[in-house]
Amino acid sequence: MTSLWVDRLKLPLTLIVVQVIFIILFASFIDYSDDASPAAITATTQNGNTTEPVDSGEEGPNSLHAYYGMFQDVHVMIFIGFGFLMMFLKRYGFSSVGLNMLIAALAIQWSTIVGGLVHNHGKSFTVSVTNMLTADFASAAVLITFGALLGKTSPLQMVIVTLVEIVIFAVNEYLGLEVFKAVDVGGSMFVHAFGAYFGLAVSRVLHREDVEKSNKEGSVYHSDMFAVIGSVFLWMFWPSFNSALAVEDAQHRAVLNTYFALAACCVATFAISSLVDKNSKFDMVHVQNATLAGGVAVGTSADMMIEPYGAVIIGALAGVLSVVGYKYITPFLSSKLKIHDTCGVNNLHGMPAIMAGITGAIVVAMADTDTYGVTLYRQFPAMAPPSGNDTDWSIMGLEPEPGKGRSAGQQAGYQIIALVVTIAIAIVSGLLLGVVLKFCPCLSQPAGESLFEDEPNWELPEVEGSITSDLVTKVILELESRQRKGGRGDESSLPLLGDDGGDIPLEEKGNNAEIA
Repeated sequence: MTSLWVDRLKLPLTLIVVQVIFIILFASFIDYSDDASPAAITATTQNGNTTEPVDSGEEGPNSLHAYYGMFQDVHVMIFIGFGFLMMFLKRYGFSSVGLNMLIAALAIQWSTIVGGLVHNHGKSFTVSVTNMLTADFASAAVLITFGALLGKTSPLQMVIVTLVEIVIFAVNEYLGLEVFKAVDVGGSMFVHAFGAYFGLAVSRVLHREDVEKSNKEGSVYHSDMFAVIGSVFLWMFWPSFNSALAVEDAQHRAVLNTYFALAACCVATFAISSLVDKNSKFDMVHVQNATLAGGVAVGTSADMMIEPYGAVIIGALAGVLSVVGYKYITPFLSSKLKIHDTCGVNNLHGMPAIMAGITGAIVVAMADTDTYGVTLYRQFPAMAPPSGNDTDWSIMGLEPEPGKGRSAGQQAGYQIIALVVTIAIAIVSGLLLGVVLKFCPCLSQPAGESLFEDEPNWELPEVEGSITSDLVTKVILELESRQRKGGRGDESSLPLLGDDGGDIPLEEKGNNAEIA
């Protein structure tokens, strides 16, 4: 009896304790930024004397107006885009969109705390709309990891993954941005590569033979329809994801480059998907996922001077790479290396992110003032001259922060270092966390019939009425009986309804109707 109560209470109690800790940390370290505080109460100086703080009574520029539109786009990507994209599993829809929401809500709060403390060296800090954006980016990394583990972990395990991964993510991001001074406006290296390879490392350690044997890992017609809705939302709003934190002309370039890269990627995906199929048919797995790879592949260089044709080339190549990954690399990883990748995050996020990092380094290596003019040092801050340089920047209308004085080649080298270190940290930390998750039985890792199944964690609606008299339900049930196995990257064709039109024998098991 005691064990039963412990099993029932460990998840809700964990969430309650975590949320209480978040409240305490928010109260201890976080305050509003000036933009979110009462209007412009600041100390002013008149004739050399400091006056008392006064309310100016005037509304100046506020960062909310500049960022909130794109923040909303990114927010939709996190909660609708990622959530619906993972609804392809026929018996895991509640968990896909529901746990996606829980994980993102945890990650948003925890990343605000951890990221703020890391970047402010443990001191109190303020938050504004830009912190909302960076929190969403951090949550995206965890959701990418969730995609690799989809259906194979318990909710409690994913809570632990979220809490641990956010800390490692923040440390790695600090190394990349503050130590290596790498630039990655779309987060391809620090978000996509990190999240993908962290998740794949955890998945490798958690590998079980019954995962490969499960007949529940697959889609049906309507679950794939939900998933492609998520894809369309992600595809439409990805330009905002890649450009939200860029400024001025760089932000404009990021929108344009991502827009064209996604369009080219979509065309390439349909072409290659048909080409690699023996019947020249499209695969919905490719359409749901590979069409988005262009947004990842152009992420690092999105705000750079890659020219529109360069964005189109990057997007098209990313589409080819992603489809090839789903068709050939995912089965190889699963069968030979025992790395089971439920959503195929290696193909959508991992490999395109590596491509983005390499492309970004190449573009950085060619950067000069002839191309960027006086904005070169705003684009690549580490290339700005160090302090003490006697250049009069004011005559050029620019006053850059002191940099490292790097050459373009040196900055390109640091871009590659940041990419390699990110992947290394993700893999090593993912393996270590995987060991903890695997050998801690209290975390309730699913097995057998609980894999890729909502029923252990959700109240499911009961089947009502005569199912065999409902033609639509008959179609769905027969599609289930001829499911695709192997998840994202399986090459089987979509099932079709039989010609006999006869009734489908059923047996009731709890709240679920299954093919007898």
